[in-house]
Formats: sequence, C-alpha cells, structure tokens
Amino acid sequence: MENISIDKFKEIDLRVAKVISAEKIPETDKLLRLELDLGEEKRQIVSGIAEYYEPESLIGREIIVIFNLEPKKLKGLTSNGMLLAASGENFISLIAPDKEVPPGTKIH
Repeated sequence: MENISIDKFKEIDLRVAKVISAEKIPETDKLLRLELDLGEEKRQIVSGIAEYYEPESLIGREIIVIFNLEPKKLKGLTSNGMLLAASGENFISLIAPDKEVPPGTKIH
C-alpha cells in the first residue's frame, strides 16, 4: 500500500455508534444487520461478523464506523457505513472507544 496524505485521511468521517439492534441475515453464515444510533440519526449497516459475534452480544456496545462511506446493497439490504475491526486468520475484534462517549461523536 502506498502512503496517503493527511488531507486524504481527513476525508474519512469516523464516528462512534451505539448498536441498537442486531440480527443474523437469513440464508447467510457471515452477515449481520445492525441498527445503529449515531446521535442525530439512526442507520443500518450490514457486516460480515456473524461467525465471530452473536447478535445479542452486540446490543448496547459502542463501535467505530465510517460514516461517509457510499451505501451498498448486500442481500437486498442497504448498508449505510462500515464498522471498523481488527482481523486475523481466526479472529475479528471490533474497534471501540475505551470509555463511553455520546453516539455520533467524531473521531479525530
């Protein structure tokens, strides 16, 4: 990968989101539908974390999302953002603030 400028990085709008609801998407093994509280609005995202997280364990958790990512259709559902996670060969670990902050808080 090549380096990007700080100005390019500033184009990415990262925010804290609180998971309101989570459910497995029927007929898939990997996808979960998450409803998120982003402060001034609620959003739906679809994420490929179902093999690592039970939906119930996500409710109430704070996560970091890319807020200004172009929406994408997955299994007929529109995903309006992307959560951030560290991943390796046999794990996924969600990126989250180390203390509770208001939903919608911008990451700088």
